[in-house]
Amino acid sequence: MRHFSQISPAVRENLFFREPCTFDASSPAPVLSAALGATLYSPATRPRLADDVIKQAGRGVVSMVLCLEDSIDDADVEGAEENLVVQFADLARREADVPLLFIRVREPEQITDLVERLGDTVRLLSGFVLPKFTEGRGEKFLTALGNAEKACGQRLFAMPVLESPELMHLETRTETLRGIARLVGRHRDRVLALRLGVTDFCSAYGLRRAPAMTAYDVQIVSAVIGDVVNMLGRADGTGFTITGPVWEYFRHQERMFKPQLRRSPFQEGSAEKLRTELIEHDLDGLLREIELDRANGLLGKTCIHPTHVEPVHALSVVSHEEFSDAQDILRPERGGGGVLRSAYTNKMNEVKPHRAWARRTLQRAEVFGVAREDIGFVELLAAAVGD
Repeated sequence: MRHFSQISPAVRENLFFREPCTFDASSPAPVLSAALGATLYSPATRPRLADDVIKQAGRGVVSMVLCLEDSIDDADVEGAEENLVVQFADLARREADVPLLFIRVREPEQITDLVERLGDTVRLLSGFVLPKFTEGRGEKFLTALGNAEKACGQRLFAMPVLESPELMHLETRTETLRGIARLVGRHRDRVLALRLGVTDFCSAYGLRRAPAMTAYDVQIVSAVIGDVVNMLGRADGTGFTITGPVWEYFRHQERMFKPQLRRSPFQEGSAEKLRTELIEHDLDGLLREIELDRANGLLGKTCIHPTHVEPVHALSVVSHEEFSDAQDILRPERGGGGVLRSAYTNKMNEVKPHRAWARRTLQRAEVFGVAREDIGFVELLAAAVGD
C-alpha cells in the first residue's frame, strides 16, 4: 500500500519532494497508526462488499472498517456476520490488494467467534474496532482479542472508540479517562489508535452540528476532545494516535452561512471549478475541520463517504516548509536546544519546545510524503480526484 498510489508515477514525481513510503499490514505499528488516514466505514450488510473494498483500494483508501454496530439494524447483525465470512472468502479468492481491514463489533464474543468463522481468510484482517470503550467494557474486548490472536496465530490490532456518556458528563469524565489510560497503557502494543465518537457525544445532549460548523464549534464536544488529547495524546511516550471525528455531510443543502473556503488558493486553471464543487458538496467545512483536527493533536479521520477520503489525504501531506523546519529542529547539532530562524525566514524555531512536533511531522512525512516547494493542497487534491 501507498498513499496516492492511484496517481501515476509521473504525476507523483511532479507533486512530491519526497514521495510517501510503501507499507502493508505487517508494517510496524507506529507506521500503520500514522498511515491510517481517512478510515472509510462501510456497513457489513452490503451484498457486494468485496467489490466495494477492491474499488475503494483502487481509489486510494488504505484503511476500512466493516461495521456490525451502529450502521446496521439490530435485526441484521446475524446476517451481516454471515455476509462478512462470505465476502472475506471472495476477497481471498481474488488475491486482490486490499486496504487495512477492521471489523467493528458490538460485543467481545463476536471477536473470537468471527476469527474462528473466517478461518484462513483472517489473514486479510488487521483488527477490530471496539465501541463505547471504557475500562470495564474494554478489558473484556481486549481479552477476547488476545484469545483470538492466539487462536489464529496472527497479529490483530484494537482501535477503541471513545464515545460513552461517561466521557461527556463532567462529573465522570476524568475518572473515565484515567481508567481508559490505565487499560490501554497495559495493552500498548495492541492498540493501534483511539477513535473519537463525536456523533455519540452530541447524542448525549440532543445535538447535531450543521454542515457550516465543525466539531470544534460545538463547545461541549470541543472540551471533551481537548481532555482526551490531554490525557491520552501526550508526546512523552505515553500517548496514542487519536483520530479525528466523522464528518457527516456529503450532499448539498441550502446554506445559512457563506462558504468558509477562501478563494485565493484556487485562482489558477481548473482550481476554481474544484473550489465550487467542494462548496456544493459541503466539503469546505470538512477541510476546515481537518486543519483543526491536526492543530488539536489528531491524526487521520473517520469517514462515511468516499468523497471525504481525498481531502483528508491531501491535507495530511507535509508541506515543504513544515519538512524544512522539522529537519532543522532535529539536526544532531541542535541537541542542546536554542532558537534558530526558519529557512523560510518567516518564523523562529525553538528547538526544545518544537522537538516533539518535529518528530511527529517527520513521521507523517514518511507515510504521506512531502510536497514540492510550489505545491499546495489544491494541486494534491486535484490530482487525487483526477481533476
